[in-house]
Amino acid sequence: MRIGILLSEPSGSDALRTLTGELRRTADEGFHSAWLSQIFGFDALTALAVAGSQVPDIELGTAVVPSYPRHPGALAQQARTTALAVGPDRLTLGVGLSHRVVIENMYGYGFERPARHMREYLSILEPLLQRQPVSYTGETLVGNLELGIPDKGRIPVLLAAMGTQMLRLAGRRTEGTVLWMTGPATIRDHIAPTIAAAAAEAGRPAARIVCALPVLVTDDVEAARERAGRTFAMYGTLPSYRAMMDREGAAGPADLAIIGSADEVATRVREVFAAGATDFVASIFAGGADAQRTREVLAGLIR
Repeated sequence: MRIGILLSEPSGSDALRTLTGELRRTADEGFHSAWLSQIFGFDALTALAVAGSQVPDIELGTAVVPSYPRHPGALAQQARTTALAVGPDRLTLGVGLSHRVVIENMYGYGFERPARHMREYLSILEPLLQRQPVSYTGETLVGNLELGIPDKGRIPVLLAAMGTQMLRLAGRRTEGTVLWMTGPATIRDHIAPTIAAAAAEAGRPAARIVCALPVLVTDDVEAARERAGRTFAMYGTLPSYRAMMDREGAAGPADLAIIGSADEVATRVREVFAAGATDFVASIFAGGADAQRTREVLAGLIR
C-alpha cells in the first residue's frame, strides 16, 4: 500500500526549517510520499524545493496548486525549477481549479466553464513539463514559448478531479487524480470507474488515484470527531466537496475522517485501497501521543 503524509504548515520565522524536519521524519519512517497543500500560506513548490533539496528519495507532491492565478507557462517554469532542486523523478505536480469563491472573490478572475479552462491549461502545461516547446492558442489561454531549464526525469501531473467532466479530462490527459474529502464508496462507484474508462479510451495507462483524508488514532473518538468537524468545517460548504459528501452519504467532514482505534483506522484505510485508490495520504489533524500513534499505525501498513 502506497501511503503518504500531508505535511502540516508551520508558522513563524523558522517555518521552512520545521517543514524540512517533518519531511525528513516522514522519509525516515518509510512513507512513500509527502504532500503539501497550497491555500493561503506557503507557496507549495517553493517550500518543497527548499525542504526536498535536503531530504532525498521520498516522493514530493503538491495537493494542489490552483491553476487560475498562474499562467501554465509560469507554473511549468516553477515546477521544473523545483524538480531541478530536489532531483529527477521525485516531484508530482497536483493541479486544480480551486473554487469559485476563491477565484472570483479573492483573485478577481472569472470562473466560467472551468473544464474548458483546465483543458486549455493542460495544453500549454504538459508539453512544457515534457521539455517541449509549445505553440497554442485557445479561447482563454495562449502559450508560445520554450523553457531552458536543465532538469531531468518526469514531472507527472495529477488533476484534482471529482466531477465527471474533470475525471474524464484527468483520465485522458494526466497521470490521474488527487482527491480530498472523498470517501471509499464514492471512489468505488464514481471516481475509479469514470477515470479508468477515460484512460482506457485514450490508450493511457491505468490512472493513479490519490485519496487524502483526515486521520487520527485515538481513544477519544467523540472528541476527535468534534475536532475534525470544526477543523474541516469549511469543506462542507464548498460545492465540489459537498457533492462528494452527498454521494458518500456523509453529513459533513467528520463523517469522512478516519478516526478510531489502531485496528479501526487500519481497516478503514484498507477499505480506501479496496475501493480503487492507488495511494492514501493522511492528514493527521492533532498532535501529541495520538499523532505519534497514527503515524506508527500507518507506517505499519506499509511494512
